Amino acid sequence: MFQSDLDRDDASRKVRRRAFLGTSLTAIAATMFWSLRKPKLLEASEPMATPGDVTIVEFSDGGRRLSKVTIPRVVKTEEDWRKQLSSNAFDITRHADTEFAFSGEYWNLHEKGLYRCICCGNALFSSETKFESGTGWPSFWAPIAEENVRILKDTSFGIERDAVSCTECDAHLGHVFNDGPEPTHLRYCMNSASLRFVKWG
Repeated sequence: MFQSDLDRDDASRKVRRRAFLGTSLTAIAATMFWSLRKPKLLEASEPMATPGDVTIVEFSDGGRRLSKVTIPRVVKTEEDWRKQLSSNAFDITRHADTEFAFSGEYWNLHEKGLYRCICCGNALFSSETKFESGTGWPSFWAPIAEENVRILKDTSFGIERDAVSCTECDAHLGHVFNDGPEPTHLRYCMNSASLRFVKWG
C-alpha cells in the first residue's frame, strides 16, 4: 500500500471520529437543553395534591354564575392522569411544563365562551376577560372567580414567579404577571393545553 493511501485512510478516520464526536456532543447538548427547559414540579403543588375539600364557584357552560360549593379535591394517580390526558396536557398540567409560544390552540381564539380546566372541568376563565397580550399564550386579566384558581410560588429556572393552578384538581395552568391591562393590571398567561373551551351558543 502506498503512503498516500495510508494518509487518505488516516484522514478518513479522523473525519469519521470528528463527525461522531460532533453528533454525540450535539445530542448531549440537546438533552441538557430539554431537561433545563422543562421546569421541575412546583414545590407547593405536591402537598396540595392530597384528599380534602376545596371551595369553588360553579358556572354553567353559558358563563352564568351558579353557586359557591365545597367539594372534594380531585386526586388521581399519575397513571390515571396519563390515561385521561394527552401526553402534552399531562406534562403541562401534572408536571408544570410550558407549551411553546404561538403553538397552543387558544392563543388566537376570539370566540365568546368559557375556559374550563382540561383535567376536572372547573370553570377558570371567560372570553370577557381575554385580551391580546402578544405573547403567544392565551391571556386573561382575571379568572372567572378568584376561588377557582390558586397562586403558588414557582422557583424553577432560579427565579421566583407566581404560578397558577386549578383549585379543584391542582392542575398547573400557567403564570400570572403584573403587566396586564386595566382594571386589574394582571396577565394570567395560560397554556392552551391546560384548558377546554366551551363556546357560548
